[in-house]
Amino acid sequence: MVLPTLKQLRYLVALREQLHFGRAAEACHVTQSTLSAGIAELEAVLDAHLVERTRRTVLFTPLGEEVVAKARRVLGMAEELVDLTHAAAEPLSGTLRMGIIPTIAPFLLPRAMPALRRRFPKLRLQLKEQMSEDLCHALHAGELDVVLYALPYRCGEVEEMALFEDPFYAAYPPGDDPLPEAVRTEDLDGQTLLLLEEGHCLRDHALAACSLPGVDPTRSILGTSLHTLVQMVDNGLGMTLLPKMAIDAGILAGTGVRIAPLAGKAPFRTIGLVWRRQSPRAEEFRLLADSLKEWQEAASARNDSASA
Repeated sequence: MVLPTLKQLRYLVALREQLHFGRAAEACHVTQSTLSAGIAELEAVLDAHLVERTRRTVLFTPLGEEVVAKARRVLGMAEELVDLTHAAAEPLSGTLRMGIIPTIAPFLLPRAMPALRRRFPKLRLQLKEQMSEDLCHALHAGELDVVLYALPYRCGEVEEMALFEDPFYAAYPPGDDPLPEAVRTEDLDGQTLLLLEEGHCLRDHALAACSLPGVDPTRSILGTSLHTLVQMVDNGLGMTLLPKMAIDAGILAGTGVRIAPLAGKAPFRTIGLVWRRQSPRAEEFRLLADSLKEWQEAASARNDSASA
């Protein structure tokens, strides 16, 4: 039996992603004629019509779509085979593709990356910043190795490791009126609450953690990012809930925004690292998670000392 080659499968997947022979060839670092010939050879090996070629468009047949899905899995397993041998030789060396949500990336990575580079000098992180749902799809498609986001979140068959808790604070506009020592849920009645748009898990975690699942949407204003929310608060449009991670990273610098803790046991979101359950690099990912956890503990201790 003549089997498809990994190269042929890679050409097919690239064409499906680009839907253009020229761009797919560039992505594979080959000529367009080489890529076209490789796909034609694949169709001959499989004795199947996978791609419809026209002057303007590239269309995949229903069978072609099924073959692409299986080709992605085959390529992912081949990559895992290589990763397994690399991990055995030297953990956390080479390329690691990490997905991270927008409400974590700008506040954690710039501060944590120097420590990771010192500990794992041969590690090359490829970062992808997207919403949790998109990152989960990319993880299961084999496009990412690990994802850093806020727990809990349903991401299918994954292994997850909690790293640390990230408490929420109430953020108020500039002013001379005294803030409560600890903000209670009833203190938010009558306030215009600024929230992130739908799709940001921070929005759901903040409302759930602060017991505000039934917040009135007519009294809330939506923002696209935490930086946008801070600017809106600074301009007196309302108040919001901010994670401590963003505050520690200096998101309030240059503003008059005031913060106050929330009453009771401090509401928080849990930051966690997740990966595919059957990944052969699971021990590496646990090592990475432990390193991020240790870094956060040290960073929190420094922040507490500075504020004391």
